[in-house]
Formats: sequence, C-alpha cells, structure tokens
Amino acid sequence: MNSLNRYAPYCLGLLRIVTALIFILHGTQKLFGFPAPPAGGALPAAFTLYWFAGVLELVGGLLVLVGFQTRIVAFILCGQMAFAYWMAHAPRSLYPALNGGDAAILYCFVFLYLVFAGAGAFAIDKNSRG
Repeated sequence: MNSLNRYAPYCLGLLRIVTALIFILHGTQKLFGFPAPPAGGALPAAFTLYWFAGVLELVGGLLVLVGFQTRIVAFILCGQMAFAYWMAHAPRSLYPALNGGDAAILYCFVFLYLVFAGAGAFAIDKNSRG
C-alpha cells in the first residue's frame, strides 16, 4: 500500500484538473451557451445570481485547473456549490436524485477536499500543493 502513496499527489492533481474542466463547462454554458444553452435556452442577464455563478464557475474553474491559489479558490467554490444546492435544488425535493443537485453536492465536497489537500501535482502555484 505504501508504494501507492507516491502516486497520491499525481492522482490529486488529476482529480483537480478533471473536476475543473467539467466545472468550467458549467460556467461557459451559463455565460456563452456552450456547449449547449442553459435550461430554458436564455442566457442570464449580467449581474444576476445566475450570471455571478457562471463567472465563478468559469474564472474559479480556470484557477483550479492550473492550480493557482487552489485552497482559497476551492473554499469559495465549495461555498458557491453549497449555496447553489440549498437555493436551487433543495427546495424542489429533499433527495438529490430527485432535485438535480447531485453534481452540486459532489462539487461542494471535492472542493472542500481541495481546501485541505491542496492542488497536488501539475499545479503552477507551489504554495497550493499539499
């Protein structure tokens, strides 16, 4: 088992990168309608909560992707996902499988993990590594 430990920073880095790439797509969908327009087809008006969510997802996702200030950015994104879950998903149903909040919960806890673990390998900010 100890031989696997040497790969932990690389696995953490891959988790961070893949999470960020998928998270960025949520932001581009909200702000630019790419890869598909958001539900309802309309892009949000500037400076609305939904627009700010898109900005956080795009900019925060890019920062997490490259591993810059990962702990701080992940803390902010963790809070955003908790807020998104309780504001947009939980009122629909108690159960994540019914309210569409599965991704928000998973993102929340992956970002929470990154707050404590750091960026792992492949990060440009050496201070954000675990």
